[in-house]
Amino acid sequence: MARKEFQIPDMYKSPIIRKVKEATKITDPMKKDLKPTVLDFGPVQFYVPRFFGFCYGVENAIDIAYRAVEENPDKNIYLLSEMIHNPTVNEDLLGRGVQFLFDTDGTERIPIRSLSSEDIVIVPAFGTTLEIAEELEKVGIDPYEFNTTCPFVEKVWKRGQQLGKKDYALVVHGKHRHEETRATFSHSASHSQVVVVLNPEEANILAEIMTEERPLSDFEKYFGHKSTPDFNPLKDLRRFGVINQTTMLATETQEVMDILKEATIRQFGEADILDHFADTTDTLCYATNENQSATLALAETDADLALVVGGYNSSNTMHLVEILEHSFPTYHVRDADELKSTSTIQHFDQWKKEILNSENWLPETQEPLKIAITSGASCPDILVDEVMLKVLSYFDGTNAVEKVIAPFEAVK
Repeated sequence: MARKEFQIPDMYKSPIIRKVKEATKITDPMKKDLKPTVLDFGPVQFYVPRFFGFCYGVENAIDIAYRAVEENPDKNIYLLSEMIHNPTVNEDLLGRGVQFLFDTDGTERIPIRSLSSEDIVIVPAFGTTLEIAEELEKVGIDPYEFNTTCPFVEKVWKRGQQLGKKDYALVVHGKHRHEETRATFSHSASHSQVVVVLNPEEANILAEIMTEERPLSDFEKYFGHKSTPDFNPLKDLRRFGVINQTTMLATETQEVMDILKEATIRQFGEADILDHFADTTDTLCYATNENQSATLALAETDADLALVVGGYNSSNTMHLVEILEHSFPTYHVRDADELKSTSTIQHFDQWKKEILNSENWLPETQEPLKIAITSGASCPDILVDEVMLKVLSYFDGTNAVEKVIAPFEAVK
């Protein structure tokens, strides 16, 4: 089946990266080759991963949102919150008159009760809670008319619903304050007991509670604020499955699953494991998995440093940074404006949760300087182009863009 084509505004399209992606689609149609592409500009070489940038769900969201704006010039248009975690896209929509009803943390900006049935509300790619959908319906707004919820998020919800009908509880691997996890929790809680775990460390704690290696009181301490009110780990974790926030590290979700599955086997044995632990590996988002696998390949190169382009509140972008920073100095930047000079770069440190200004970020190395570059799933490719061009502006004698992309344009 052919992939659906989306209408993406021209301002987000990339003269450089687009040519590389189009060529690799032709030369590697089965998506088997994860080897990064080298863009050789002479004194600077960029290593570009096989997969990065806008995913299917983001392109779907942008297509729906911009069509809604274009086709309804005389109506009030609202987004429940940021459509995706990229400031360039969100700021452009705000500039077109779209208003946000909530902040990303769920704080209300504009009361839903103040809206009328003639207004348009766009549901962001993360989805929304059943409670908010119900509020919209009360004022006469169909929450699903302009619904940009990622199809892979909806796939997680559907799988959870299937398990709920079979009396499985659900463990959600995610950040409990993230918009997507809040939505997934809401949908899941309508049919199942639910608890959220952040990482393998929390999964180990939960496993030790369910096997009674830890006191039951630890559940309230670690999970009471992110579980359904009546969740009882000794009862509900006798039969459960794991689903995830689609932007989490796929390898980490698998580790969470493995930890909890092992604990279940210790309790009930392996013969009847599926009666106690559901196989939910089919819910892992293919785009997240592809991007992270391609980034792991990027981390194996001999790059001198890495630049990761994306919003500072983008979960999937942070995970790409997490992968690369084990291999070389890695800088998470919003856009080219963060590259202040050859000596100073502004970037986000997710561990300190603050924006830093680092000196001497461009190493003095024998040419060529090798830079690994990638971006999050909500980042337009044009921003990657602009970061590359900003780096190139610091060097003399670079090869012309036309010369570098010519081999990719020749691929038919």
